[in-house]
Amino acid sequence: MKLTRVLGLGAALVLMGCEAEAPAPVEPFNFVEASIADVQAAIVAGQLSCKDVVEGYLARIDTLDKPTGLNAITETNSKAVARAEEIDAALAAGEDVGSLFCAPLLVKDNFDTFDMRTTGGSVALKDSIPPDDAFMVRKLRAAGAIILAKTNMAEWAFSPRQTVSSSYGTTTNAYDQTRTPAGSSGGTASGVAASFGVAGMGTDTGNSIRGPSSHLALFGIRSTIGLTSRDGVIPLSFDWDIAGPMTRTVEDGARIFDVVAGYDPNDPFTELGKDRREEDYTAFLQADGLKGESIGVLRSLVNTDDADPEVIAVFEQAVADLEAAGAEIVDPFTVDNFQTHLEADVFCVRFRYDMQQYLASLGEGAPIKDVMEVYEAGDYSPYIKEGLEFFGGAPLGQHPEEADPPCLDYPNHPSRKAYKDDLIAAMDSAGVDAIIYPSWTNPPAPLATAIEDYKGDNSQLVAPPTGLPAVSVPMGFTNGKWPAGLQILGRPYSEGELIKLAYAYEQATMHRKPPPEFAAEVR
Repeated sequence: MKLTRVLGLGAALVLMGCEAEAPAPVEPFNFVEASIADVQAAIVAGQLSCKDVVEGYLARIDTLDKPTGLNAITETNSKAVARAEEIDAALAAGEDVGSLFCAPLLVKDNFDTFDMRTTGGSVALKDSIPPDDAFMVRKLRAAGAIILAKTNMAEWAFSPRQTVSSSYGTTTNAYDQTRTPAGSSGGTASGVAASFGVAGMGTDTGNSIRGPSSHLALFGIRSTIGLTSRDGVIPLSFDWDIAGPMTRTVEDGARIFDVVAGYDPNDPFTELGKDRREEDYTAFLQADGLKGESIGVLRSLVNTDDADPEVIAVFEQAVADLEAAGAEIVDPFTVDNFQTHLEADVFCVRFRYDMQQYLASLGEGAPIKDVMEVYEAGDYSPYIKEGLEFFGGAPLGQHPEEADPPCLDYPNHPSRKAYKDDLIAAMDSAGVDAIIYPSWTNPPAPLATAIEDYKGDNSQLVAPPTGLPAVSVPMGFTNGKWPAGLQILGRPYSEGELIKLAYAYEQATMHRKPPPEFAAEVR
């Protein structure tokens, strides 16, 4: 993207040294809650340089991450400042800088980065530096974003309950450090919520983008299986895994998603979504986007026996706010055979197989060749022992389709296909554009009992098995401090529609606010 397209002609002339009026004095830049547009506008106005931006976020990490015990960040990028200086020079020269220029991003520790360690939360990979970037990381860098730091995660992405790794320890919830940020992308969630970067990247096998986003008042998107690449991302289950943005605003989520979505020949599942991406996902940022839309309330995931009354009250207000903003509410929305689908065993055990492919991609420098080496050596956190036994239980090298009986990949898995077909048929019959439910029906669990008190995680139940897209967007707080998220699910490849609905709801309600402990500037 050329400089004049990003900045406008007047600002470009200023940066290229042409005569212009001196800018009026401005207030110091506020890093807390800054958006990508805020960062770029401040650079254009001469308020600060890209180097200043990067150093400002690094100062926040140094001052607030480990000293407070948040522990969201695993490693900062030693090359980030130098990359910022390159962007400053490119801006001054009027060169192509990209749509995400100088956006400092926090990236989950299972995305390959050629210049930083990628451990997947395991001490066994503590010194593993991949030979190249994950597809999404490469696209982000090409668009001008800066990979500022890596973030902590649940070990091997096994846990939706908590973010605890054997490589870097425990991450807390930025809104209440006695509480869990959920998992497995809790480091990205707490880091973005605490404004340690302008936005972040996470992964979602069952819950791990939308769940932590709900617990940290963020926007998170799980896209349709096949629309986005997972190449270079440490897998948990390749036919369930999704990677994508976690952001403080829907706008930033759309801007990042617009860069990372699309076909990748190194991810065979993207053949499913080839040519299905929208031309520009930011075109769906419409403040009146709820007008005339029909939205179904999936009551089966709302009024559950263990639902927290405060969360449900916040959700009911969200339904009223959607209607007030122009949506038609279909309540209740029902799906044929829904309970049967929820109880069906549709998960193929393929972690050991998928990890074998990933470890081979590291080349001769791979620290291990088989993920079950960590089990044999005892190199894991105690809480994942049963997970290793379950997920790694298949013979080495065996694809699930080679098992007896075979377990078929998405989209050929018969139970997953039946679930998706029933859901889409119900949407068609009711004439709804999307369906909603709470991302969690319970507040973040205490850290000390994150496993025992795990309940209310709706994110596992619909989008992953069906392969359909879903987003979580802040819908308010309970107990005055614990975030709650509204989940919106749509038809295949309807990410633009979901962005439109989420943006319109966000703009109508503006629930997002920073965690109090991290709301002050670091000067």
